[in-house]
Amino acid sequence: MDTTDHASPGGADFDLVIRGGTVYDGTGAPGVRADVGIRSGVVAAVSPAPLPVSAGTRVVEADGRWVTPGFIDTHTHYDVELLVSPGLGESVRHGVTTVLVGNCSLSGVYSDTVDVADLFSRVEALPRDAVLDALERTKSWSDAAAWRSAVESLPLGPNVASFLGHSDVRASVMGLGRSTDPERSPNRQERREIARRVDEALDQGFLGVSTMTNPWDKMDGDRYRSRTLPSTHASWKEFRQISRILRRRDRVLQGVPNLNTKVDVAFYVATSTGLLRKPLRVSLLAAADTLAEPWVNHIFRPLAWVANSLGRGRFVWQHLPTTFKVWADGIDLVVFEEFGSGREALHLKDEMARTDLLAKEGYRRWFRRDFEKRFSPRVWHRDFDDALIVACPDESLVGSTVGDVARDRSLHPADCFLDLVVEHGSDLRWTTTIANAREKVANRLARTPGVTIGFSDSGAHLRNMAFYNFGVRLLERVHAADRRGAPFLSVEEAVFKLTGELADFYRLDAGRIAPGRRADVVVIDPAGLDGESLDYHEEAMPELGGIRRMVNRNDRAVTATIIGGRVVWEDGQFAPGYGSDYASGRFLPAGRRINPAPTGSVPRVSRSAVHGQVNSTHTTATTAAATTM
Repeated sequence: MDTTDHASPGGADFDLVIRGGTVYDGTGAPGVRADVGIRSGVVAAVSPAPLPVSAGTRVVEADGRWVTPGFIDTHTHYDVELLVSPGLGESVRHGVTTVLVGNCSLSGVYSDTVDVADLFSRVEALPRDAVLDALERTKSWSDAAAWRSAVESLPLGPNVASFLGHSDVRASVMGLGRSTDPERSPNRQERREIARRVDEALDQGFLGVSTMTNPWDKMDGDRYRSRTLPSTHASWKEFRQISRILRRRDRVLQGVPNLNTKVDVAFYVATSTGLLRKPLRVSLLAAADTLAEPWVNHIFRPLAWVANSLGRGRFVWQHLPTTFKVWADGIDLVVFEEFGSGREALHLKDEMARTDLLAKEGYRRWFRRDFEKRFSPRVWHRDFDDALIVACPDESLVGSTVGDVARDRSLHPADCFLDLVVEHGSDLRWTTTIANAREKVANRLARTPGVTIGFSDSGAHLRNMAFYNFGVRLLERVHAADRRGAPFLSVEEAVFKLTGELADFYRLDAGRIAPGRRADVVVIDPAGLDGESLDYHEEAMPELGGIRRMVNRNDRAVTATIIGGRVVWEDGQFAPGYGSDYASGRFLPAGRRINPAPTGSVPRVSRSAVHGQVNSTHTTATTAAATTM
């Protein structure tokens, strides 16, 4: 491979040279030792011969390291965090250079601030007061064009692309109350307005529409608390209307099916097919090997084959490439939304009222009946022998499972759990594994056609899980398997799944290292892929009320993250002013090339804009070159 810009030695100097690494270009091609030269935020040369370095050229040494396109995180809920902390450092420090927001029918584009807070907070386990405060400090837009302008005015760290949330647009047209009332449907005029707003968002470069039919995702707030999200109340006629728009525009339908019945998976498969019509790109949650239903992992490949081979569709599953392990404070965990007694407890915001409920004998009988149902649909295995106590005021319990404590106390595990929550409330912290615990199955899913890498939920469930380093985790597994002599993916295949494959499906200007492409690049040290990615850490989050969220801290794996030609993370440190004084990332419209953010020393936007000026100043959409991909 020699893709050197041969005019460069005699022309302008390189701003940055990544020297001597093994370059995986994001196409799935084998790695090649090469230098990467970057000029004005764009890859200018990829050369096996050393590139010239002048006094003004910054050099990133990559000898013995992997140089890959920046990872794409296709499933985040950064919609609110983006407004107050646009650097999104927890992802960027792990090699993510592009994030997709607006997933699971949730976005903050059309609805007002209180409605957005009620839509997001309980579903994504975010502190509602902090979400509402962040929105009140920043939000003034009410349509897709103004939302895009507001995002483009931020000192973005990574690149950002977005879906339009179906719950967001449906609530904005019908009103949140009517849109969550199972007895009400949009009238003809409202259906036309929903369609108009979808088209308007697609005109602004939105990737498509995200939907939700899962009934155990509930509203927050006091007005309509515990109602299911607006998207769950839509008819199939309404979904088909949206599908027709997306099919015509070659955009994506992102969906979450009913995780109880799973029947509507058939709708997503069918709507993707291209028999006698244009296929529709559909991305669906989730290809997972759950402990509760270990047989389910066998359906993902056949359904994708039916949709894509027989049906000539564009259907993919999203898969988390690591063990799906979660933590909980007391009973605050989304899996309790699966059954009635759990929902009843989570309906109560006040911890004292919740404690009173959990202590009542009638409630306990109900909880135990739900717990013991053998054949009820579930994601959580409901096995308290796999519920390890990691923190508790009674330190003698730390290190035991709830099942261990139940046997010591001669109690049913469900009664023992409720006793512990009544006694210790949210100070009882415990962990359990939900899915992807069987290495052989996880390896098979990662290489299955029709299964893509996603479902990190970055920016959500702050106290429950942290998968910001999902890309590092996949590479770590690939590297370890190769050293054992039992590879399941090559490095180039894994890099393609984290970069080029996703960019191609979502039609993003990302995921490649090639001359003329924007320079979003990651440098990986394989010596840092040593298992540290699974360690537990917490970090205070002042932008959202000081909540201590779970984070990842395996910083020796990613030695440099480069966004738009700018080194923003290197050797465990962010660049000065990152996420506050300048923008390294851009808003990425679907199907279009977009120039890098300016790399000069003049700040694009000051920190004050993040915390106040966004709601009073909307710049017009960027006039940088945008050509059809």
